[in-house]
Amino acid sequence: MSQTLSQLFALDSLLSPEELEIRSTVRKFGDRRLRPEIAQWFERGEIPVRELAVELGSLGVLGMHLEGYGCAGTSATAYGLTCLELEAVDSGIRSLVSVQGSLAMFSIHHWGSEEQKQRWLPGMAAGTAIGCFGLTEPDFGSNPGGMRTHAKRSGGDWVLNGTKMWITNGSVADVAVVWAQTEEGIRGFVVPADTPGFTAPEIRSKLSLRASVTSELVLDDVRLPGDALLPRARGLRGPLTSLGEARFGIVFGALGAARDCLETAVEYARSRRVFDKSLAAYQLTQAKIADMALEVGKGHLLAYHLGRLKDRGELSADQVSLGKLNNVREALEVARQCRTILGANGITLEYPVLRHANNLESVLTYEGTSEVHQLTIGKALTGESAFR
Repeated sequence: MSQTLSQLFALDSLLSPEELEIRSTVRKFGDRRLRPEIAQWFERGEIPVRELAVELGSLGVLGMHLEGYGCAGTSATAYGLTCLELEAVDSGIRSLVSVQGSLAMFSIHHWGSEEQKQRWLPGMAAGTAIGCFGLTEPDFGSNPGGMRTHAKRSGGDWVLNGTKMWITNGSVADVAVVWAQTEEGIRGFVVPADTPGFTAPEIRSKLSLRASVTSELVLDDVRLPGDALLPRARGLRGPLTSLGEARFGIVFGALGAARDCLETAVEYARSRRVFDKSLAAYQLTQAKIADMALEVGKGHLLAYHLGRLKDRGELSADQVSLGKLNNVREALEVARQCRTILGANGITLEYPVLRHANNLESVLTYEGTSEVHQLTIGKALTGESAFR
């Protein structure tokens, strides 16, 4: 009798009963609600974000690792497992949850005033309000400190001008957390989407993350009251701390895509007949499956370890870089290798493998490219910065 990856690595023995229950609940939601629709959403390049947000809010996964304001207050590991199960369906679904909870909600929760928290977080936790996070610009991705978006004081107000790019949830958002240069350095602002001068045209014709809304944010003399400023965020530490939260979710999430590809390839190989026996009975196929299972299993062990460190308050940004670099890179290689097992069938939307591979091409470079994480790890080990 064949074993699952979880059985082979005894992964469930590392999780608490509560974590297992949360994982099971999210997996069932994915199987029931998301999997029947995801291929069509991806093919059309459309996704019912508002409808799904309310359902995900009812499930309790939006900002689930935050405390208060309608948030579930779960462990970091439970949040990671949720990301894993959602990305096992599609990276775009995990991105929706990650941007909502770990970027927009976390920024307000961690850096905002009590008034900002009370106004926005309960609705965002319920999914009735959608948030986005405006940091990346057309010319500034890996170097956010060079951003050109600026905010200037005008009496008691602030006036924002600039452009943000590749913003998940942007054109459906009710609120944007926008980072801008000021005379005091980089500061964050809570920008209601109905503010005059704020527009968010959607980016179309994508070949990756098609089941996700991606937008540009345009700020043209956007006037905000003084209390729109995130009072506790100063400098790049503000947005980078938020990014660390989202990257942690990716450490787990990428493994969901890899696991789904591997399970699909094993099932296909066992049923596919080639030269009068199953494809799974060939040594080359088994070698591919064994090598992929090893990498996916090791990725789980790394993610679980980082989750426990985060739950104890001991996780560093360098360690998050280790997790994202390894798990996304290996997940992408697994997806590509699984495609070879499926042959021509692997390029169709009947199977999830190439859809996952296309999505992971984006995950590989967003929220810190592999090269950025390599240099982060290199700096941690050598004490020398190679960024400049």
